[in-house]
Amino acid sequence: MPPEFSEQAQWYAEHIEPHEAQIRHWLKSRYGSQCDVDDVVQESLLKIFKAREKGQLKSPKAFFFAVARNAAVDSMRKAKVAVTDSLVDEEMLEIMDEGESVDEVAARNHELEILTQAIQALPERCRRVFTLSKVYGMTYNDIARDMGISFNTVSAQIAIGLSKCTQYMRRHGRD
Repeated sequence: MPPEFSEQAQWYAEHIEPHEAQIRHWLKSRYGSQCDVDDVVQESLLKIFKAREKGQLKSPKAFFFAVARNAAVDSMRKAKVAVTDSLVDEEMLEIMDEGESVDEVAARNHELEILTQAIQALPERCRRVFTLSKVYGMTYNDIARDMGISFNTVSAQIAIGLSKCTQYMRRHGRD
């Protein structure tokens, strides 16, 4: 963590630290012992601070979850490859190659990065509703109750979020 009284430390304490325990719990419940939660959180924090330095961070909590999820998946893939490398010789790998290619993984990671940017570009209330639904899996009724808005407003905000994210991805996804 940066020096105690720096602006970055204050930002961390306000925007990231309150969510760290929740993300750790979510990672443990989702991936169990398949990934090292401490490593995933550490890697996520580095990416968050880099994105913040570049001015690309609008929704720290949503970004934290997205980065942590991607880091956990990457960690599990690397662990799987390490085990595979030690147990199977190279000739067998050619026969058994049913997984995704490097190009497919890179393309999917690029799409996830663009989707994260699309979500961050949503208006505040829309982004919050969309994130609660799509990232945290909350029901429309729970979101309505939590935010003090109607079910129909939640439904409309989700529709708007999906539409804007789709448009954003179409505009920015073809680099």
